[in-house]
Amino acid sequence: MEMLFVISTDRGSHVLVPLAHACIRKGIAWGCFFTNDGVRLLAETDIRNLMGTANQAIACEHSWQRFMATENCPVELGSQTNHSALLAHAARVITI
Repeated sequence: MEMLFVISTDRGSHVLVPLAHACIRKGIAWGCFFTNDGVRLLAETDIRNLMGTANQAIACEHSWQRFMATENCPVELGSQTNHSALLAHAARVITI
């Protein structure tokens, strides 16, 4: 994967959305790992729609249970082990 976005804040949509659209325009393979209260962004329609174009999108299961337990997760639930695996295969990482 060329670009990995690690989202750990629920105030990051104004950064993630334009960066993801830029990756799409340029044909760059990208993915996301949502953790901490960043999982709350998955409740936003713009973010949910973008996840269908990501190569991989994972939400930390512990964070999801903590902040969004009453909702269905629109992406794969995983762990910090998944986060480490994504980092190992990403050429570039942007933390938001």
